[in-house]
Order: sequence, then C-alpha cells, then structure tokens
Amino acid sequence: MADLENSYTQNVTGKYYVDNQCIDCDLCRETAPQNFTRNDDGGHSYVYKQPGSPEEEAQCKEAMEGCPVEAIGNNGK
Repeated sequence: MADLENSYTQNVTGKYYVDNQCIDCDLCRETAPQNFTRNDDGGHSYVYKQPGSPEEEAQCKEAMEGCPVEAIGNNGK
C-alpha cells in the first residue's frame, strides 16, 4: 500500500500520489497519460496533473488499482 510519507516530491499536490515503491513499469503512464509522467533521472513515475474530469478520475483510479507494487496512493483530498 502506498505511503504518503514516502511519496515523491515531484507529485503535484492533491488526491493521487506515487511513492518510492514505484518500479517504473509504465502501467500508470499508459493508463492515465494525462496525469502520470516519468522522472527520467530517478526512473520512476509521478503525478504531474491531478484528475480534472470524471474520465481522468476513472483512469487514475484504474492505474492505482492496477499498480503491481501498490505505489500509487489516494489520500482522499
């Protein structure tokens, strides 16, 4: 389960975040490309835009549920 205390500083403030368990598998970037991107230097994903529509919200939720290492969190904000 993702831990907000271990989330990457690149995540924009908001509901969704990626923590340091990320293995850079690309699933979230493929599922919700409008919201997740890659940190090339660190080799991990992060949230660069919080969902702004019901469609993006559904894609972020799908990415979170599909993450193989549970590195995506939702802090409910």
